[in-house]
Amino acid sequence: MRAFIKLILLVVLLIAAFAAAGYWYVTSTELSARASPSPVESKVARRIRTYAVPARVKATPNPVPATPEIVRAGMTHFADHCATCHGNDGAGDTMYGRGMYPRPPDLKAAATQAMTDGELFHVIENGVRFTGMPGFGDGSAEASNDTWHLVRFIRHLPKITKTELAEMAALNPKSPEEWTALQLGKEPAKASDGHKHKH
Repeated sequence: MRAFIKLILLVVLLIAAFAAAGYWYVTSTELSARASPSPVESKVARRIRTYAVPARVKATPNPVPATPEIVRAGMTHFADHCATCHGNDGAGDTMYGRGMYPRPPDLKAAATQAMTDGELFHVIENGVRFTGMPGFGDGSAEASNDTWHLVRFIRHLPKITKTELAEMAALNPKSPEEWTALQLGKEPAKASDGHKHKH
């Protein structure tokens, strides 16, 4: 009986400790997206994400070849669908990217490049909960094919050229004002961070 009471007390103390930690976290951070995750939080989140991807998915090879045409298709798709948050260079230094918690990862960085093609595919298709990364997969072969193209382009990002970045800038989503300026033959106003933004 005493052991049971001790167990109950231990559980109550643990619940109280978690509640106190949660209260401190909410009041100290105000749940603001402007904050940056601590190194410990980032490391734990990456580890959890890694564990969340099934082993069979991690081991899935990219079925599309790494040809210049495939990489270019991925680049075009990335410029139109992903650069708003990730930036054309994959660094995530955009107006939307800077406002997210956690920030979009630098896709050129070793931590991202160390992920398997299957892991990258899984993240793009299914998204990551409690982040700004949505899931883009709809179960169709066409969407999956587009995702594999994006994986090839992400592998290319560490070697991206200035010419490719300029080409992507022309492919980025444009506001109605930017389209009007282009139709009138004027130079559209640049976004303050050098990236066009959707909506």
